[in-house]
Amino acid sequence: MPRMTKYDRQVALERAVALFWARGYTAASMKQIENSLDMRPASLYAAFGSKDGLFAEALELYLQTMFSELDEHLAGYSSVIEGLEEFIRAVGSTPADAHPPAKACMLVKTLLELNDAQKPAQAQINDIFARIEARFAAIIDQARLRGETRPDLDCSRMARLFQAQMMGLRSFAQREVPPEHVQALADDVVDFLRSRWRPDHDA
Repeated sequence: MPRMTKYDRQVALERAVALFWARGYTAASMKQIENSLDMRPASLYAAFGSKDGLFAEALELYLQTMFSELDEHLAGYSSVIEGLEEFIRAVGSTPADAHPPAKACMLVKTLLELNDAQKPAQAQINDIFARIEARFAAIIDQARLRGETRPDLDCSRMARLFQAQMMGLRSFAQREVPPEHVQALADDVVDFLRSRWRPDHDA
C-alpha cells in the first residue's frame, strides 16, 4: 500500500475537521468519514489507526489553525488589546448565512458532546482549552508589559475570563437570533473586558 504523502494527509485532515465540525464526533459514521476523506477503510486505518486517532489529529489541526488565524489577526494591530477586542467583534460579525459550523466553535461543541465513555477525547479537549488559556495569558501579559493594561492585572485570570466570554459568544451565535443581536453582544463583551483590563477605563 503506498504511503500517504504529507499533502494528502493534510487534505484528509482538513476534510475530517469539516465533517466533525458539522456533525460532531459521535454522529459522524465511519461511512461518512470514508466518503468525506475519499479513503477506503484499509487506507484510513493505516493512516490514522482509528476514528479516535483521526479525531485527535483533526482537533490538533483545528487548534493550530485557530492559533495561526489569531496570530495573523493580532499582527494587523499596533495595540495588542485593540487586536483582542476586534477579534471578539469579528467573532460576533459572522454572516447569518454562513455555513452552520462557522457560527460555532468545534472545541465547545465537542466539549458538550463527549461523555465519560470517551475519556481520551475528553482529556485532549481539556488539554487544548488549557493551551488556549495559556496562549491568551501570554498575549495579555505582552499587553501588560507594554503598558496597555492595568499594571496589576492578573493575566492568567484575565485569560480565563476572555476564554469564557468567547465560548459564550460562540454558543449564543448558534441560536436563531438576528445577526445584529450577536454583534451587539460582542460589543457588550468588549465593554465588559475593557472594564477589567484598560488602565484608563474610568477616565
